Parts: sequence; structure tokens; C-alpha cells
Amino acid sequence: MQTSQSWYNILPDLDFTLPPDRPPETDSGSGSLDPQVPLSLIRQEMSRERWIPIPEEIQRRYRQWRPTPLVRATGFEKALGTQARIYYKYEGANLSGSHKLNTAIAQAYYYKAAGAKRLAVATGAGQWGTAVAAACQMFGLECHVYMVRTSLENKPYRKTMMELLGATVVASPSDETEVGRRFAAEGQHGGTLSIALAEAMESTHDPGTRFCAGSGETYALLHNTVMGLEAGEQMSEMDDRPDIVIAGLGAGSNFGGLAFPFLRDSLPSGGGVRCVSVEPAACPKLTRGRYAYDYTDSSEKNPMQKMYTLGSRFAPPLMHAGGLRYHATAKIISALYDRGLIEAVAYQQREIFASATLFGSCEGIVPAPESAHSVHGAVVEAARADRDGTRPAILLSLSGHGLFDMAAYQAYLAGEMDSDIEVPDELIERSLAQLPRQPDLAVT
Repeated sequence: MQTSQSWYNILPDLDFTLPPDRPPETDSGSGSLDPQVPLSLIRQEMSRERWIPIPEEIQRRYRQWRPTPLVRATGFEKALGTQARIYYKYEGANLSGSHKLNTAIAQAYYYKAAGAKRLAVATGAGQWGTAVAAACQMFGLECHVYMVRTSLENKPYRKTMMELLGATVVASPSDETEVGRRFAAEGQHGGTLSIALAEAMESTHDPGTRFCAGSGETYALLHNTVMGLEAGEQMSEMDDRPDIVIAGLGAGSNFGGLAFPFLRDSLPSGGGVRCVSVEPAACPKLTRGRYAYDYTDSSEKNPMQKMYTLGSRFAPPLMHAGGLRYHATAKIISALYDRGLIEAVAYQQREIFASATLFGSCEGIVPAPESAHSVHGAVVEAARADRDGTRPAILLSLSGHGLFDMAAYQAYLAGEMDSDIEVPDELIERSLAQLPRQPDLAVT
């Protein structure tokens, strides 16, 4: 099959519009988009065209590893003793080791065309930082990465990989930025993705430096729809189609990239393929958060978006899926969930690692902890189907490999993994109580 020549834009197929971004409380201006984002990406963010052509240069880069494999997990099915048919779309066989390269290449291309010299990014587990480092190398851009300190300490070879690709990597919170110094002084030495994002945005004060968002923006989800489009064609070639689509959820690029092309057939009212997002119980923004306007990072200086959030000041407990420790969810996924068009579940990390370990022994691929969430989601859905006497086709996103995550697997195998984390209701409510003042919701 051929690599996709267009990205799928879900917006024209919705019977509602997304709530507009709002300026921060400290800003008297009326603009809702960061002016440093290239106009080409802003147009994609707002486009009402169903298909967005992929520039030939980006297609050429994609062809280095796309189309990616879609595999029926027969060994895994046998080990589970399930009648369900389980397929996985594997995105880990590229230089960055994850799906993140799909939008990293696109964004580096557009930023380069807009005159950027250097991209500043935030990364949790390191997948996004690695992807942008690889894309910057392709297009002759410098790359500066703020990586959540706890993840950097647990995964030192992610830093090595980024440096191998020419990037500069700094542990966040750092002493390079005002926001980093402030949170370090407050005792948040381990860091969060929200803090790292704020540091990366602050560094755009340097001439020629632009901030590059990896997961929550609508155009980032758009670029990743190559996953779902390919998977649809591949399953058709296997004379099958999914009944359930499952992916892990951080801010949304992985889930949206796989699910949106399948969700298309059941819009605007729903009722077709079930699309299930899986988040960690330690950071349950959809399952326990609030649909409200909030900041996308800890600086509280950028436009507010209406999204499911635990509050930009929420500090998720430490866990091994560092890429999912984000306080909020993309505004488009939040709107879909609010309308009941997609589903959300949350699981504990030890049960997630149990499923990932079994999957690795059966299928020969060690899932990243983030990807392991979708693996466990498939296990749960398969067990439910067996109880109900159905035989669904389950498609999951194996969004990246876990070869940099051996410390986490070692802790699991040795019985030393942290006990299951129940985030107290009081902690969430305390964070949500600090949400910014909400605009008049009657006009959103």
C-alpha cells in the first residue's frame, strides 16, 4: 500500500464547533493563537476541509518508515484464551521509536519554511523530544529540549539519543528560566510536563527560537491520522474491520491519530466503532477531571482552552508512563468525550505492566509504558467480550517501543514497582479549585 497523501481533518464531520481559545487572565489582548505558530499550522488548526494534502517533502520523509505494520496478535490471543481478534498498529520502528515523528517532521517542515532557526520543546518520557530532535536534524534546525527531571533520571539513554541527534537536553525544572526557578524553589524538583512546557515557551524569547507543541494541538492530531488511515486500508486487505479502537491517552495525538479516521463513519451522532482512550489512574483527566477553561502549561501566560483538566497546577504522582503525566486533554478530544462520542477508562500501572509483559513475550515487541495502556485496554475488552459471547475485532495502537524503559520493567518483574496509586478526591478538588475564572459559558 502507498503512504497516505493527505491527512484527515475531523472538524468538518462534527455537528458542533470547538469552544474558542481565550486569552489568559493576565492578558488584555484579544488574540487566541500564539503568533509564533506558522500561519500554515494555524490554517490547519482552523480548516474546514476534510482532507489536507501532505507536502511532497513530508511524504518523502514519511516513506522512510511508513506505512507501518499492522499485525494480528495471534500469539497474544492464544495466551489470553480469547475469541476476540486483536490487531496492533506498530509505530515504534522509526528513528524516534514512537508515533511522535509523524507530527514532528510536519512541524519542523513548516517552522523551517516560516524562518525558525531553533525549536524549543518539552518532553515527558522523551519520545516527543527524540522525535523533534530527529526532525530538526532532517531540516537543519537546532533543538532545545526540556525533559521532566524524574523521567530523565529514570531514562538517561533517552537524553543520550537526543544528544546523538544534535539536541541540547535540560532537566526540568531548570535554572535556565524564570518559571523553572520558581517551581524548583517551591519544591517541585521532580517536575511535570506542564512545567517543562512553560520552560520551553519561555525560551522562545531567544531570537529565532519557536515553541513546538507535540500532542494537544489540533494540527498535531491531524498529522497523526496517517496511522488510522493506513490501519483502515490494512484491515480491509485482511477482510476485517475494527469494532473497538483503543489507544493510550496523554494529551491526545496517539488516540486521535488512530481513532479519528474510524470515528468518521459514525459522526455526527455516534453509534459505530467504539473508540476507547486509556489513561493512567494516577493522572485521570477524562475520567475524573472537569470540562473547563484552563491553561495548557504552568506559566499561565498562554491562551486558555476548554478541555478536560485536573488543573494546570496539578502535580501527578510519580509513575512509569511519564508521557501520560499531563494535566489536561486536547480540546477536540475533550469535546468528543463531553458529547459521549468516545469512551475513557483508567487503570493502575501494575496491571498495565502485567499485560505489557505478556504481550512482549507473545509478540516479540516490548511496549513503552504509554503504549502498554492500550495493550491492557485490549485485554480488558477481550475478557468482557468472552463473557458476553461476542467476537469483536479490537485494534490497538502500539505507539512506541519500551527499550528505554527497562528500569520500569525490572521494577515490575522484581515486585518492586510502586503500589497502585489512588489520587485522593481532595487533591483533585484542591487543584480544580484553582482553575482560572471561567468566561461566560453561554457564548462558548
